[in-house]
Amino acid sequence: MTTDISVPAAGPAPAAPASPTSRRRPSSGSSLGRYVLVRFLLMIPTVLILVTVVFFLIRLTGDPITAALGGRLPADQLAQRIHEAGYDRPILVQYFEYLGQILTFNFGTTITDRQPVVEVLVTYGGATLELVCYALIVAFAVGIPFGMIAAAKRDRWPDAALRVSAILFYATPVFFSGLVAKLIFSVWLGWLPVSGRANVRTEVALNRSGGTGIYLIDAIATGNPVYIQDVLLHAVLPALTLGLLTAGIFLRLVRTNVIGTYNMPYIDAARSRGVREGRLVRKHAYRPALIPIITVIGLQIALMLGGAVLTETTFEWKGLGFQLAAYLSARDFVAVQGIVAMIAIIVALTNFIVDIVAAFIDPRVRY
Repeated sequence: MTTDISVPAAGPAPAAPASPTSRRRPSSGSSLGRYVLVRFLLMIPTVLILVTVVFFLIRLTGDPITAALGGRLPADQLAQRIHEAGYDRPILVQYFEYLGQILTFNFGTTITDRQPVVEVLVTYGGATLELVCYALIVAFAVGIPFGMIAAAKRDRWPDAALRVSAILFYATPVFFSGLVAKLIFSVWLGWLPVSGRANVRTEVALNRSGGTGIYLIDAIATGNPVYIQDVLLHAVLPALTLGLLTAGIFLRLVRTNVIGTYNMPYIDAARSRGVREGRLVRKHAYRPALIPIITVIGLQIALMLGGAVLTETTFEWKGLGFQLAAYLSARDFVAVQGIVAMIAIIVALTNFIVDIVAAFIDPRVRY
């Protein structure tokens, strides 16, 4: 007797369940591109909000022509100037027209001296850029090494002294520290110039050369060591005054992050291999602690540009901050509006660039 044993037809094998490791994460290139696109798109509403707030706050004082020239011009001439500038039209019409002008980098024309705001930005922007670069050098040179020292000497007297100094650097008003610095180093000791970007002879020579407007670069281009020395001496006090403001923030950030990385397992492993404490701080705990410094540079640029107004006024450093204070005194709100809008754009672009650099250094930022 034969037994009929039926064998099921062969079919496709059931698919194995996907393991967690088989799920692919997006490639680093796509994640970086998506991150860059998102950060760029977020920059647009940020600038738009800042420009809008400045526009409507200034319009609360009335039209800029009346604010600057009211009482100094006859009524008919004042009305004519207002009509020519378009300030007698509805406020929303003026607002959207102003947004259209900004898209073409037209920030208006100053009322007091009748020059395009863009020319003011080009003429005096180099001085402010130079001052901010000097201040950043001071902030890095003071904040990072002293932050490492404070972390290495944690809870001992050097750490306490440095933390108190950092608080004083940040809490002291820029104009006050600038006046004290001028009194000590210029008036009492006579070591450094009181004010200005250079003496008259150097300024005439550098302006005649028609350079970049950044005096140090222009002085180096001339090859004259006297000009270079004069420019650097004039930059010391403004750079220290503005740079120490940010150095206090960098010092505390570096200290906190070095102490945090000090407790990581790879630090314990290096210590168990006999690596000295000084090398642990310099080679192992220092580099990860720099990532938060990079991420806050954009915010510190905004702080420095705000502090540049007081610093440049205190030291008669003729940059955008100095001109902004002068236009505020003259109630030239068209110039004020244009300079503030340009500063907002610069700060937004700086933050965008810093975010991209941080994403390159630390891939975790992209996700």
